[in-house]
Amino acid sequence: MTAAETVTDRETLSPAALVPLLEAAAEAAGTLNAQATEAVKAKLAPGGKIDNAALEREQHVAHGLAWISTYAEGIRQLADYAKRMEGEGRFGEMESLLSQIAAGEYLAQLAGGVTMSQGEVVRLHELGLDESARTAFLTEDVAALIEGVTPEMRTRVVDLIQDAQGAASANFGDPGLEETYEEIRNEMRRFSEAEVVPHAQEWHLKDDYIPLELINQMAELGVFSLTLPEEYGGLGLGKEAMCVVSEELSRGYIGVGSLGTRSEIAEELILNGGTDEQKQEWLPKIASGEILPTAVFTEPNTGSDLASLTTRAVKDGDVYKITGQKTWITHAARADLMTVLARTDPNEKGYKGLSMFLAPKPRGTDDNPFPADNVTGGEIEVLGYRGMKEFDVSFDGFEVPAANLLGGVEGQGFKQLMQTFEAARIQTAARAIGVAQSALDIGLRYAMERVQFGKPIVKFPRVSDKLAMMAAEILLARQLTYYSARQKDDGKRCDLEAGMAKLLAARVAWAAADNALQIHGGNGFALEYTISRVLCDARILSIFEGAAEIQAHVIARRLLEQ
Repeated sequence: MTAAETVTDRETLSPAALVPLLEAAAEAAGTLNAQATEAVKAKLAPGGKIDNAALEREQHVAHGLAWISTYAEGIRQLADYAKRMEGEGRFGEMESLLSQIAAGEYLAQLAGGVTMSQGEVVRLHELGLDESARTAFLTEDVAALIEGVTPEMRTRVVDLIQDAQGAASANFGDPGLEETYEEIRNEMRRFSEAEVVPHAQEWHLKDDYIPLELINQMAELGVFSLTLPEEYGGLGLGKEAMCVVSEELSRGYIGVGSLGTRSEIAEELILNGGTDEQKQEWLPKIASGEILPTAVFTEPNTGSDLASLTTRAVKDGDVYKITGQKTWITHAARADLMTVLARTDPNEKGYKGLSMFLAPKPRGTDDNPFPADNVTGGEIEVLGYRGMKEFDVSFDGFEVPAANLLGGVEGQGFKQLMQTFEAARIQTAARAIGVAQSALDIGLRYAMERVQFGKPIVKFPRVSDKLAMMAAEILLARQLTYYSARQKDDGKRCDLEAGMAKLLAARVAWAAADNALQIHGGNGFALEYTISRVLCDARILSIFEGAAEIQAHVIARRLLEQ
């Protein structure tokens, strides 16, 4: 007997009955993903070696594989979540309904076409799979999940969400965290609701900096010391805790949630690649909030192509003199420490000639953003992701002590940077989930308050359907993100899982913000409404920390190399 045959009424599927269905569906999705991977390997990696020309020519296929694999992993984590929660007695009606809605939609897309972005859909036949693979995938269990999602189910889940609104831990579905992390979440949410949410819209509209007083409060809460070992003034927690903090702060305002990212990147660089002296000098100061760091990697004409980086660092006695241009440098003016990637070997045009520097500078102001010799910069005005400000920065012989070459050895910069990518992408996925949750919060509140044709618009199916899907996708993306964080905490390689989490969560955030604005109708287009800011903030998530296309390409290469 299949799991589907145990279901007598799909509309009233119990949480316990759903678990075996999800497990069976995850297995089917895994099989389909394995078949797709082998089919794409035959096209792009014949003989086990990637054909780079074919990989570039067939980006739609390669990136489609990345998305299909991401869906399969997401469904697997959803099934694991359901089983774990059921075993703990925490898999209630809301968790069950959201899991079924998410699984049903993602399974349907696997069978009919996975949405990579607006206007870009990948289908199984494009990857080299024939109809028999699709038919085999559509088992009774998979079909039961796809067909079992009903309008009544979506209405019921929105009713439950309305009941939960305003609760201390209203994430609209138990996230499955252990008690310590849930306490951290609640503390961060209380802080965000009290100190961030009331002011975020004003900061955004005025393009103001996040106040230094708020940053000091964040430091006192341990936001900047969260994952550092205790010997450097840290709390010694893991990346799952980082996810919880980043998510809740970004739920209030992505600029506040992203302040922790600045410190996280610098701390990862120094902790993994620095000398003992560098660790002792810089890590406690970053952890305490005394020093605000910024990452100075990107150049105007390179973007994600770091191998083409041209900013150079020339040693001159006991200093290095840095010359070149950087762009999209977040919080550059107010930062006290720049982690600068520059080329120390002019004869090496690739990654091997790059080195990382810990470059201190005076903290700037709006009137004098760069009060240091041989460094200038100008603000880049942006749609969203404000509160820290973006800058172009130019160096013209800017001096950095030779002792501040990260690790004390030239040519290690790209390797050192790569060591930060897993954590950075996990954190970006968490920020995206926070933004998506914010969009859901705002969209729900407006739908409950806005009355049209004699009733709140939340009562109209096309509105409540949007809200139900937002909550379901957030639940799935959250579980994939937490899984990648646990892998990192366990010391396992997780670049693939972290990349998948970031890829999916960024798209979920944009969809949630777009749908929440649609619920507002014309009001959503007005700057006075918060959702207009959240839409602008959500848009950056599929661009920074690896654009969605680059992220899909990296995932595809990893899959083809396995």
